[in-house]
Amino acid sequence: MPGENLTRDEARERAALLSVDGYEVSLDLRSAVGEQDGDGPRTFRSVTTIRFRCAEPGASSFADLIAPSVTAVSLNGKDLDPGEVFDGSRILLEDLAADNELVVDAQCAYSRTGEGLHRFVDPEDGEVYLYTQYEPADSRRVFANFEQPDLKAPFRFEVRAPEGWTVWSNGAGRQTDGVWRFAETKPISTYITCVVAGPYHYVTDTYERTFEDGTRLEIPLGAMCRKGLARHFDADDVFLVTKQGLDFFHDHFDFPNPFGKYDQAFVPEYNLGAMENPGLVTFREEYIFRGKVTRAAYEGRANTILHEMAHMWFGDLVTMVWWDDLWLKESFADFMGAFANVGATRFEDAWITFANRRKAWAYRADQLPSTHPVTADIRDLQDAKLNFDGITYAKGASVLKQLVAYVGQDAFLEGARRYFKRHAYGNTRLADLLSVLEETSGRDMTAWSRSWLQTAGVNSLTPQVLLGADGRIEELAVVQEAPESHPELRPHRVAVGLYRRAEAGALERYARAETDVDGARTVVAELAGAEAPELVLVNDDDLTYCKTRFDATSLETLKAALGDLTDPLARALCWSALWNMTRDALLPARDFVDLVLRFAGRESQIGVVQMLHAWAESALVHYAAPAWRETGGRLLAEGALRELRAAEPGSEHQLAWARFFASVASGEGDLALLRGLLDGTEKVDGLEVDQELRWAFLEPLAAHGAAGEEVLAAELARDDTASGKRHQVRCLAARPSAAVKAQAWAQVVESDALSNALTEATIEGFARPSQRELTAPYAEKYFAAIERVWAQRSIQIGIHVVRGLFPSLQDSPETLAATDAWLAAHEDAAPALRRLVLEARDDLARALRGQACDAEAATA
Repeated sequence: MPGENLTRDEARERAALLSVDGYEVSLDLRSAVGEQDGDGPRTFRSVTTIRFRCAEPGASSFADLIAPSVTAVSLNGKDLDPGEVFDGSRILLEDLAADNELVVDAQCAYSRTGEGLHRFVDPEDGEVYLYTQYEPADSRRVFANFEQPDLKAPFRFEVRAPEGWTVWSNGAGRQTDGVWRFAETKPISTYITCVVAGPYHYVTDTYERTFEDGTRLEIPLGAMCRKGLARHFDADDVFLVTKQGLDFFHDHFDFPNPFGKYDQAFVPEYNLGAMENPGLVTFREEYIFRGKVTRAAYEGRANTILHEMAHMWFGDLVTMVWWDDLWLKESFADFMGAFANVGATRFEDAWITFANRRKAWAYRADQLPSTHPVTADIRDLQDAKLNFDGITYAKGASVLKQLVAYVGQDAFLEGARRYFKRHAYGNTRLADLLSVLEETSGRDMTAWSRSWLQTAGVNSLTPQVLLGADGRIEELAVVQEAPESHPELRPHRVAVGLYRRAEAGALERYARAETDVDGARTVVAELAGAEAPELVLVNDDDLTYCKTRFDATSLETLKAALGDLTDPLARALCWSALWNMTRDALLPARDFVDLVLRFAGRESQIGVVQMLHAWAESALVHYAAPAWRETGGRLLAEGALRELRAAEPGSEHQLAWARFFASVASGEGDLALLRGLLDGTEKVDGLEVDQELRWAFLEPLAAHGAAGEEVLAAELARDDTASGKRHQVRCLAARPSAAVKAQAWAQVVESDALSNALTEATIEGFARPSQRELTAPYAEKYFAAIERVWAQRSIQIGIHVVRGLFPSLQDSPETLAATDAWLAAHEDAAPALRRLVLEARDDLARALRGQACDAEAATA
């Protein structure tokens, strides 16, 4: 609809004109259960009262609402004709007074795409569960409002719900006369209001803290999930991390949790990892583990809990004016997630995970054609939706990690404390944060901000070593490079580590120097005269954000002895650098696979092991020469099975290798072993094949035609749950049949009957690396369909389809040409849609360069 994509200019104009005093929102959710009335979407009644002021009486503006119908609109006691003032996404407000009251009575639609008020029916017991998800602009699907982050206001919610349900919102609630009424919130933005309703399993606890001045703080804690997941819910661990996080942030922020109670809801079919609604944080329910998982999974959950908790201050208490400064909340929360994990929980190695996993996301995003400065140019809401990316999160967090080193941790945290107190319950821009950091650090933040926050692209740092006649270092320099598209050379504070083998064969650091790299070439004078190194690691200890390269000697050392590197962070950094070299067509894919096969089994950090598994599979699927794929696949399967059998029985490493073996299994022997592990005729000592692992084994069997519809139906009967249904749908779509692919395509592209979760599962099953020929006919269909899909479906489903069905497995110059032809013919397509296609095109071109590099290695 014309007005659905709010622009930045419109938001600025409205913010200059209006200020909001408060909302009262009444929702009747009793229609969530029972038979649906009529043929249209299932709807609920939403009545909203907004009290607001206008700086220019007599002016016109608009309120936001996306709803199938509006029953009544009243402005300052005057009834307006809904047919005249409501166009499907906006309510026209004319001749405003200085003080105004708007009342909107609407029929809003329940969602099946995870946007707005999502309605989920649990296949296990038929129970209905509801939750809201709004960021960046979907609260207007639930109640009328001014949908932009700088028009903050207090909210009062009341909800009528089916009998036997419990309802939660941002404020504390109580039920009287069949109506749940919630305490008024502090001034907050529309996108972080929240309602969760249904027969959820709910567990409570309390956080207590007495501060040095004697002030006592008590915060009610709650955690909830579907009843079907209650037997798996380890709420005690969730509460443990929550309390540790609250202690940590109270210690460092000097500003008690601003929003009272702290509920955490684990909800089904969630599009995100989590959302920082004050007082009621929502998480994807996959953070409740139905089977055995590794320590990395628990660390990831703790990181997410702490990330969302940091948002209570960075984002909820102090909010960006517009989505340009999204980094003011997401970069800080991403940094604080790792910072608090290391400082407050059992996950003391979280910076290793950050270096290996989070930065990989940032490096990829920063090399796409859609890369942007951390402070982005967000023209409208579609731009905002796509900017929840690796730049805003992981690069921004990496930059903040470097900022802490630049200004000092004490100055950084004191800046944060002043920022919260100065702007509490308000909105800010970049300059507001920089000003307090200048105050506390005494440094000029302007040049730092320009280099790190206001330019795009990633630099590469390569060591140059010149040895003297005595075999010692005569000169060691760091060479900095930047891509032509983003030629900025930045100031980097780096540590340069020198490594060599000790007597026992261990590869250990024997010298280290910190230096400021600035410009194209920087000499590290402190290392002159040191003994000759076997490995030079630029950015040792991960102080800056860059792609690390190696000189020839260092690269040969890693190829021969990567597993002998004793420091786990140094290993993680080397693995990350080698992966970046593979993606940049500087290291053949087969060489990277060989490194994984030889050294991943010796890796102690389970999160790094699992990352290596994902990278090795990606190297084979995308960057290996087509002629070597079969050989590489066999080598990976053999290596995975070897490590599976060698791993300590019952260990998390054994579990990780079992999952990796399943993901790369293809030969008849591999598939026979998977069948045997499922039916009990085969055993691996210590390996417990729980329900989640059963589905992991069934997926490759289905993809290779060794598990058909009857087998998958039987497994669903064994695991007749929402999780089981998603697994079954993915496995069904993975079967190697032209009819299956046609059905999956039709379900996703030609119909909107599937929910967001089942759409995603179907797409995952559709595109299988072993089925390139089966999916080849859909390349042309993809380009014919995506503009229509983007126009007709919700943005979340549009993203799933455009990203997930891009014909990346048809990795040929012809597919690249077809992509270019579509882009040339659709210059006027929605910018967000073009961005998605441009990103996919870049990945494809990168894959082709990698394949050429790998093919050249085969003939060298």
